[in-house]
Amino acid sequence: MKYTVIIPAAGQGKRMKAGHNKQFLMLENSPLIIHTVSVFEKDPWCERIIVVVNPSEKEDMSSLFDEWNITKVTDVIAGGRERQDSVYEGLKILDDNKELLVLVHDGARPFVQADSIHSLVREAAEMGAAVLGTKMKDTVKKVENGVVTETMQRSQLWGVQTPQAFQFKIVMQAYNKAAADNFSGTDDTSLVERLGFKVHIVEGSYDNIKLTTPEDMMVAKAILTQRKGD
Repeated sequence: MKYTVIIPAAGQGKRMKAGHNKQFLMLENSPLIIHTVSVFEKDPWCERIIVVVNPSEKEDMSSLFDEWNITKVTDVIAGGRERQDSVYEGLKILDDNKELLVLVHDGARPFVQADSIHSLVREAAEMGAAVLGTKMKDTVKKVENGVVTETMQRSQLWGVQTPQAFQFKIVMQAYNKAAADNFSGTDDTSLVERLGFKVHIVEGSYDNIKLTTPEDMMVAKAILTQRKGD
């Protein structure tokens, strides 16, 4: 079973406080973005990687992939103002192949594993749209003006991750509609949901974190150390 993955990596990551795009931060001996794309580079199911970047960093990112011998990155393209705009630019360069399976994955999530990806791809191939997620560990409360108004049913709550996977015809329709309506969603699946398509959840791993703050980098190093030990 084959798929194409779009990796938005254009954000400047201000919360990381690195002074530059966090994708270039070194995680052990290689840049963060290399950790991420290498997961897909090694996966035989992945046919093509499209990386969407800040226009000013396009040349540097392309050179990085050449330096690290990343062969499945066929396109490094300029992104838009927001993440949604960047993913849309990636979708636009794909052929109108209704059988194509498309994954969208955050460049700052380097720890997703092949078995999770394959479970996700199988689900999307059959059902049309699927997303990785994990069950909430904490009790979640709804708060208004600093006051708890409701305690949510934890059994029904999931933390959503990436990749998010779709049949191309569905995700392209969703993005075209969002552009026409000037609608901004919270993630890729939210655009699909508003068209009435069902999005199926696939249980992922708590290790599949997004590196957003300096504290996350410390967690990332611990995950790498643990995996080396395993």
